[in-house]
Amino acid sequence: MVRVAVLGGGPGGYVAAIRCAQLGAEVTLIERDQLGGTCLNRGCIPSKILKTTAEHLEMVKRAAEFGIGLTGEARINMDRLLDRKERILQWERRGVEALLKRHKINLVHGHGRIEGYGRLSTQGKDGKKTLFSWDGLILATGSRPAGIPAFPFDSKHIISSDDALSLTELPNSPVIVGGGVIGCEFASILSAFGAQVTIVEALSRLLPLPSVDEECSKTLQREMKKRKIQVYTGHVVESVTPSPEGLIARLVPSPFAENPREMGNPLSLKTDKLLVCTGRVPNTDDIGLETIGLSTDPKGWIQVDDKMTTAIKDVFAIGDVLGPEKVMLAHVASVEGIVAAENCVGGNRKMNYAAVPGAVFTTPEVADVGMTESQAREKGLNVRVASVLFRTNSKAHVIGEIAGQVKIVSDKKTGKVLGVHMVGPHVTDLIAEGTLAVQTGCTTQQLARTIHAHPTLSEIMVETSYKLLDMEVHG
Repeated sequence: MVRVAVLGGGPGGYVAAIRCAQLGAEVTLIERDQLGGTCLNRGCIPSKILKTTAEHLEMVKRAAEFGIGLTGEARINMDRLLDRKERILQWERRGVEALLKRHKINLVHGHGRIEGYGRLSTQGKDGKKTLFSWDGLILATGSRPAGIPAFPFDSKHIISSDDALSLTELPNSPVIVGGGVIGCEFASILSAFGAQVTIVEALSRLLPLPSVDEECSKTLQREMKKRKIQVYTGHVVESVTPSPEGLIARLVPSPFAENPREMGNPLSLKTDKLLVCTGRVPNTDDIGLETIGLSTDPKGWIQVDDKMTTAIKDVFAIGDVLGPEKVMLAHVASVEGIVAAENCVGGNRKMNYAAVPGAVFTTPEVADVGMTESQAREKGLNVRVASVLFRTNSKAHVIGEIAGQVKIVSDKKTGKVLGVHMVGPHVTDLIAEGTLAVQTGCTTQQLARTIHAHPTLSEIMVETSYKLLDMEVHG
């Protein structure tokens, strides 16, 4: 029986452990913190719990618009919110633990460290050390928030995304450093809670990711402006100094902006909380990689091939620890875990990143899959693109959320769907259809001929497909 050790119990690690067990391996899973990793404890799930409360609060404030009369003022109760968050997280952790038990996986809590090829140790809080042997090793140690050396985290005034998920008091005027996924999601949440939010982004647009269509970024920034969220793109925070009100952040033009000389003079912003969301760093220190001769890149990320294999035989790596060269998303880590698990026990499976959906839980939401229009044209493809606004969709009017659009990028000759890019209501759910279309090589004609229920938001996919075929009805 193959003995497999998995280091890290996040969405990549625990899924890898389960798949190895299903394939007949003897599995030991080592986790030094809470099961579920960053996603469950300090990322995807707790942030969506906060986002759900934010959405409910906004709907209550719009009650009159929907014919509901209320007395009194709706306001956030942070204690109850945090209590609900913890109850849900505990339930989810118990669920993961039950899955591991069902598959007879040996769960060990403690700090895991490689002691040499085929050997691993764990050390618990009591200092007791236990040794394990392995035939295959899967590294799923994840990542943590990256700070800024000039003004490091103090968990009081200068906080990380981890800290922001446990705030007991709502900040009045938070400044968010970084307009990527995490920064924009927190901006939407804190603004809905009543804070006066400012975002500072070094590049020239919000969500400056290759996978995010530029029009989606523009729409999101426009909607944030409507919500009185102040956005400074093309700027960086140069320094932070204490003040009677909290902090003063000095903003200067970013060297990474397209035209830094046109960004104006330095600015000073007063803030009671500086939330730094400028990326993440790998958890590869002090896990003993050097004992097996496994080196990382200069930033500490582990490199793998398309089978999730490292440079060392029978050692695999998955999830955030691979860094931005791959895709740092929980659902990707889970699939990488399955690929690594199957190969760890003798399989020959390869990871495919061609149809990975992205989901950003802002207000409005942003979602994408496949190539953007720019990427397709850069590859020399002859593309046809069409967009349809959500304001043409009946269900969007019914729920009172009409901002946004859907764009489909297709091959002009074959009609094959190359990419789908969305901004609007519930698009993080709607992107599943786009992902299936990209994954299967579906054509716009096939999409157009697929009957969608009415009235639903998903009808916008049909309408966009019709438009690509010069047959639009409502778009």
